[in-house]
Amino acid sequence: MSIYRIEKDALGEKKIPADALYGIHAVRAKDNFPGNTPFPVEWYQAVGIVKVACYRTYRKFRDAAVKKLGNDLPFKPINDEILDALIAAGGEVAEGKYFDNFIVPGVQGGAGTSINMNINEIIANAALLKTGNKCGDYTYIDPTSHSNIYQSTNDVIPTALTVASIKLLQELEEKINLLRQKVETFEKQNREKLRPGYTQLQEAVPSSFGLLFSAYNEALSRDWWRVSKCFERIRQVNLGGGAIGTGIAIPRFFIMEVVPELRALTGMKVSHSENLSDATSNTDKWVEIHATLKAHAVNLEKISSDLRLLASDIAGEKSITIPEKQVGSSIMPGKINPVIPEFVISAAHKVYSNDSLISSLCGQGAFELNAYLPVIGCSVIESLNLLISCNSTLLANLFSGLVVNETAGYNALIFSPSVSTALSPYIGYHKAAEVASLMKKKKINIFEANRILKAIDDEKLKTILQAGNLLKLGFSLDEL
Repeated sequence: MSIYRIEKDALGEKKIPADALYGIHAVRAKDNFPGNTPFPVEWYQAVGIVKVACYRTYRKFRDAAVKKLGNDLPFKPINDEILDALIAAGGEVAEGKYFDNFIVPGVQGGAGTSINMNINEIIANAALLKTGNKCGDYTYIDPTSHSNIYQSTNDVIPTALTVASIKLLQELEEKINLLRQKVETFEKQNREKLRPGYTQLQEAVPSSFGLLFSAYNEALSRDWWRVSKCFERIRQVNLGGGAIGTGIAIPRFFIMEVVPELRALTGMKVSHSENLSDATSNTDKWVEIHATLKAHAVNLEKISSDLRLLASDIAGEKSITIPEKQVGSSIMPGKINPVIPEFVISAAHKVYSNDSLISSLCGQGAFELNAYLPVIGCSVIESLNLLISCNSTLLANLFSGLVVNETAGYNALIFSPSVSTALSPYIGYHKAAEVASLMKKKKINIFEANRILKAIDDEKLKTILQAGNLLKLGFSLDEL
């Protein structure tokens, strides 16, 4: 038995491993794009479900055509055995099966034709095996005439990207909310636990751990809201539009029915674009969506950077301790590094670089199509997966186990000369500055400095420095 089969296309012949589910189009793409950048399995799976929607819609069209015209059809209809096999194979692709036969790298040319044809070949050959035929027997089931019936790369691949992205956005939305809820718990638990605030890495006016976590909670709430708005921004697809959105060579019945079929299969609120040509040629929706992802990455970096600094050895007595997750050195015994914040910061910067790439390549669209959709899509999915991972690990490996040292925070505050700002309404700026100067010079706390200077009554000072008074918004004349 031969270990190879010969496949032909308009450019010639290629040897293909006899039992491979990929074919000549995928092999040419692999030869032409020799990189090994991974293609996202989520996008691969989404192509599978889009294909199933197309096959099911084709069956409806075929049956309607036969009912109207009888056997006097101008085309040879695909029979049920082939359709059933295509639907089954497409469903398996949607589950991630046969991904080892997808050999096209993520960075490629051709606007996604290689993606589409590699999956067409996988579906055709899987269907051939299901019907008792051999791989490559395209006289019975063909990757183009059957797997790709009434489809184009230019509507299937971007529609699948939308489906994959919606699924990941749903997961990201959930992960952000879970992290936000955890941060909100810290906010409530530490509402009146005092600490010095910091501006430009220097001690500033009094604050609390509750206020610190409340700022994180608000930022994550905004992210949660923004992500929830993404679904509306990307739900319109161009499936059925064909090569450039005009629907040429595609039955109007198919065009009208294929998106509702996809909606029924996925449970997603996808809809036909009102202008299929626009949806085919313009990719600005990915720029818009990724801007939301970038904003979320910025907030995650800020949170992680803050906690990394507060938990660092440079900070002296740590007011926050983060969990020790792994040994930090191959040579220094006992060293533990803040690997979770470092991971999140690294991932955030990868998202920023993806944002620049997506913006520049979306601008490279020419006339009716953007040839760079594969790299745009891979970058969008990479950013989504990175942010899902960041939220997951912050929840599981940082906030679950984070400890607030109330005593260290309070001591840092009362020994900070900046706490004297709280006295300014009562004794004036210059007298408060004397208190701050003495604290700094003698390295004493504000109570000790006040006993020396007698700037204000000791009991009044204690009242002023109570958490409820320090943290309320401004002061009233009655308090003076």
